Amino acid sequence: MKHLVITLSAMALVLAACSSAATPAPTAAPATKAPSPAALVDIVETAKGAGSFATLLKAATAAGLVDTLKGAGPFTVFAPTDAAFAKLPAGKLDSLLADLPTLKSVLLYHVVSGKVTAAQVTSLTTAKSVEGSAISIAVKDGKVVLNGSSTVTATDVMASNGVIHVIDTVILPPAMAAKDIVDTAAAAGTFATLLKAATAAALVDTLKGAGPFTVFAPTDAAFAKLPAGTLEGLLANPAKLKSVLLYHVVSGKVLAAQVVGLTSAKSVEGSSITIAVKDGKVVLNGSSTVTATDVMASNGVIHVIDTVILPPGM
Repeated sequence: MKHLVITLSAMALVLAACSSAATPAPTAAPATKAPSPAALVDIVETAKGAGSFATLLKAATAAGLVDTLKGAGPFTVFAPTDAAFAKLPAGKLDSLLADLPTLKSVLLYHVVSGKVTAAQVTSLTTAKSVEGSAISIAVKDGKVVLNGSSTVTATDVMASNGVIHVIDTVILPPAMAAKDIVDTAAAAGTFATLLKAATAAALVDTLKGAGPFTVFAPTDAAFAKLPAGTLEGLLANPAKLKSVLLYHVVSGKVLAAQVVGLTSAKSVEGSSITIAVKDGKVVLNGSSTVTATDVMASNGVIHVIDTVILPPGM
């Protein structure tokens, strides 16, 4: 009996071994790794990859800024496209490429220290550039506009050392703006009456001076809305005309983002202009609507209005 038990036990061990050899234990499948996102590259390489910043990169190379923009940062670059550079006046780009210190200043005016995303930009009214001057920022019709003229067309293009926001117009530091208030108004083509009146009132030299000034500038259409004979009467009375014109001027550079926070502003004429925001638009003295803002000049800023405003009592 004892021999039989031993024999059966031995057979059981053999069968178990054979069963184990015949049916190997399942092995775990190798873990599948999720694909890693493409590694970010620096601002310069990101701009190269986009294919629409050849002029910017050419300028950065000429100005010796490539190594800076490939550095640790972080930087925020408001990057003008090739089309933006093409909008510069004839010869302007060539003159900048021939004047490297000025070119460097222009390019650094497009750079802000730190990584400022679109969500942060929309809450700002100004940003200090690496060049040293401030960039004015406003949101108009749902789009971010710099210095009243350059629209941000794409945002949050991420790089390893910062972020790029694409703009459609090159911006210039205030000290380098090509024209003073008078010449800026002349170039706009819609202020002939205002300039005629400024000449008659002997204010042209003042408005071409150092300033800075903020001018609420009535268009030709605004002057045409005056009652019949009013403009002729003003042109015949230079002292009164001067008062009317100076009532449209505020001392200092008051950007649109600052204007909307005011309820009044003291004019150079001496009287106050009332300011209110109605239906999202700035209205002066309850009747004159600001139709365009932050038109930059070398000695101040122009805000366009659709109705001439008159000093109290006039």
